[in-house]
Amino acid sequence: MFLSTFDIFKIGVGPSSSHTIGPMIAAARFLAELRDAGAARPAPAGLSVKASLHGSLAFTGRGHKTDRAVALGLLGFSPDSVEPDEAEAAEAQLLQNGGIELPGLPRLAFHPERDIHFDYGPPLAAHPNGLVLSAATPDGAVFLSRTYFSIGGGFVLSAEELESERRRGARPVQQQRLGLPYPFGTAMEMLAMGRSSGLRIAEMKRANEIAAGASDLDARLDGLWAAMDSCIARGLRKDGVLPGGLQVRRRAPEIHRQLLKERGANSQQPHVVNDWIAVYAMAVNEENAAGGRVVTAPTNGAAGVVPAVIRYYRDHCIGASEAGIRTFLLTAAAVGGLIKHNASISGAEVGCQGEVGSASAMAAAGLCAVLGGANEQVENAAEIALEHHLGMTCDPANGLVQVPCIERNGMGAIKAVSAASLALRGDGRHFMPLDNCIETMRQTGLDMSLKYKETSTGGLAVNLPEC
Repeated sequence: MFLSTFDIFKIGVGPSSSHTIGPMIAAARFLAELRDAGAARPAPAGLSVKASLHGSLAFTGRGHKTDRAVALGLLGFSPDSVEPDEAEAAEAQLLQNGGIELPGLPRLAFHPERDIHFDYGPPLAAHPNGLVLSAATPDGAVFLSRTYFSIGGGFVLSAEELESERRRGARPVQQQRLGLPYPFGTAMEMLAMGRSSGLRIAEMKRANEIAAGASDLDARLDGLWAAMDSCIARGLRKDGVLPGGLQVRRRAPEIHRQLLKERGANSQQPHVVNDWIAVYAMAVNEENAAGGRVVTAPTNGAAGVVPAVIRYYRDHCIGASEAGIRTFLLTAAAVGGLIKHNASISGAEVGCQGEVGSASAMAAAGLCAVLGGANEQVENAAEIALEHHLGMTCDPANGLVQVPCIERNGMGAIKAVSAASLALRGDGRHFMPLDNCIETMRQTGLDMSLKYKETSTGGLAVNLPEC
């Protein structure tokens, strides 16, 4: 299975890739399957649709607006193109008339408050993020029922697809079958192919993208960065309190104003550069928490790390260039793909080590590459960043991606820069290979208690201040 750069980096809406983008995509898939089923056997009049959320989708679904995402998906919206005003108008109409009317389908009875069920029992066996959608006739007979799993980063698999992947085993399908010139499925293979070809990681990733049919690659990469940078800009100028009830203030604008005022002052401490890195990341994640447009990197909950480090590279590093940003994105996507293939990027599966930890590894690899690191140094940078996020829990207060998520992105970005710098000080030789670190993350996630995996039933989520 080939994971494109544009699979790892997807434009969508906040606050969560697995709890917002994924369910919206799953609902849209259900509509498509409902149309197909109706073409094979005419859909009877009076169909009603129901949704059941399981596992982490139930426990933190309200905070992540999963119910809203399902409704918008059933209304025909897509996360990469949804317009907020249009979506709000469609939601209001749905709540008023309790029905969905779309081309190619009979009228579907559906009211979010009545027909979306949060199941707080044990999660479905196949994955912690389960979603069941069904359409029934007026007499209760099921016309169509589908189970989907939101597996992180906006990726969605049906129950059948997930089972098929697991039957094939943990290792990805050999990418050579797809005609890719560099079909690496592990970091070891990636380094070996780099040595034999004399190419850098980004060059191999570029060749794979082109072979897989990516057109206008540079323009699409530039579009990703433009979306990331626009999100930073919005987050740096918007003040106020984030939605959700925790009364968390947006801090990025004020920190940014302070940094601008202090710029050039002789009294500045040298470590102030860390504040710049952190504020870029926090700006993105405050936008995400508010439901704004972000880029999964590799998830919404970790969306601030990669953009922050790219912005640091562009605005603070000597020799930065637009070509360097493309190299950064391609390198980061190569590492993110390895982590997703061989472990997970889902907080509901492995905790925040799979989200911010993966993002930090991707950012460290990208920065190391654009600062001149050899492939072995890039792999070392990714390993350092990931290693020092191992065991990190996903314990969002009230199921909202605010505490500790926003600051955690800032710290993940700072760690990424430090990891890249350490790797560049060496020659690429190091004790723990990236592949072994990825496998350790996977094993740690399996051993981690469910209450620390995006259910908000443990950790910081249950140790809130009394007032």
